[in-house]
Amino acid sequence: MSAKVAVIMGSKSDLPALKGAFETLRKFGVEFEARVISAHRTPDTAAEYAKSAEARGIKVIICAAGMAAHLAGVIAAHTILPVIGIPMASEPFSGFDALLAMVQMPPGIPVSTVTAGPAGAKNAALSAIAILALSDAALNAQLKAFRAEQTKKVEAADAELQKELGLA
Repeated sequence: MSAKVAVIMGSKSDLPALKGAFETLRKFGVEFEARVISAHRTPDTAAEYAKSAEARGIKVIICAAGMAAHLAGVIAAHTILPVIGIPMASEPFSGFDALLAMVQMPPGIPVSTVTAGPAGAKNAALSAIAILALSDAALNAQLKAFRAEQTKKVEAADAELQKELGLA
């Protein structure tokens, strides 16, 4: 089976924050590939990678970057595939600069952006899964079951709270 999702990080230092994305994709049985590619230090590689992704069977590209965070935009400029950006926290602006770089894309080159860091990595993977689930009935059912499981966990936590506080 070939990879359906590509996860690109601007620096290998982003890897710890991306572990949740890899775990989530694996949990759903979604094949992925992962690369370190820099929009600024390896621009030719970034462009070629994006241009060849669709032909390789990639359906969604996730890009994680900090600081100027142009990786997602550069990738999106070279493909029509959906691109999901994950801003990575870095000094001196704690990821705010990366967030702005991703959400302030010019018209015509969209980058969907999730929250920064590890939570964003999980949400990026879930967003990619939701996109793939549009044309994959088994994955769609799996995603619906995951959402139902989340609902049950919150309902159980609420019931526990009500009991602890003597409100139930």
